[in-house]
Amino acid sequence: MMSWLDVLLEPMGFEFMQRALLTAAATSIVCAIFSCFLVLKGWSLMGDAISHAVLPGVVLAYLAGIPLAIGAFGSGLFCAVATGFIKEHCRVKEDSVMGIVFSGMFAAGLVLFSRVNTGQHLSHILFGNVLGVTDSEMLQTLIIAAVVTLAILFRFKDLVLFCFDPVQAKVIGLPVRFYHYALLCMLAMTIVAALQAVGVVLVVAMLITPGITAFLLCKTLPKMVMIAVTVSLSAAVSGTFISFYIDAATGPTIVLIQALFFLLALTANLLRKSLKPRQSAPIA
Repeated sequence: MMSWLDVLLEPMGFEFMQRALLTAAATSIVCAIFSCFLVLKGWSLMGDAISHAVLPGVVLAYLAGIPLAIGAFGSGLFCAVATGFIKEHCRVKEDSVMGIVFSGMFAAGLVLFSRVNTGQHLSHILFGNVLGVTDSEMLQTLIIAAVVTLAILFRFKDLVLFCFDPVQAKVIGLPVRFYHYALLCMLAMTIVAALQAVGVVLVVAMLITPGITAFLLCKTLPKMVMIAVTVSLSAAVSGTFISFYIDAATGPTIVLIQALFFLLALTANLLRKSLKPRQSAPIA
């Protein structure tokens, strides 16, 4: 009779599960760290825009015979630069510009997918296929995650100041414009890394949910990053195991668990506020 430990460790006997866990774990860590900056900077919609805009780049990269990650990165970066260019040369607000650019590029990607015989199923790009990642795809994800994570940690204090007060950062001599485009480049790279795990449609959840969950539970950025990483990594590992046992899609399962963590954090935050003693009104 198998013990509960044998049942728990059974998936680890498969090589595809080992690759899936490593890929999901690396993706969850880099997305969690970056999500804190996206939440503080107010770039949630930017993450959504770039994640959808990578689709035409994926198809064009396949046609050109180059790695899909290169096409996705170039397409996502083009979306970010195009958004900034249009915003600077017209009166339309940035959120409206992002909506136009990313929806147009996503639509172009869908048209290309429907007209070009890529030999790949559309759902693998849209929703991810972490259980089917190859050794080269896993290595690519690990390298991207490591580069982005080290870059953020190396310039952590400068990036914090840039996100909280870009005017002060410019006054003390920080290259604000460089950090702006550096963050956009790292955002595009992070999205490319997350594509293997959750796909185009759900990658924005990986980029936003951990940061928002941590934001509800703490008031300092270092603690926020630690909680975000813990929540994201726990959801990635448990979601991968659960999807194996119930035979469900891994990406949506991971995102669903992250949503449950957010609901728990929201409930805890509301209870904490309700239990906090109210200050009595001053007596006249």
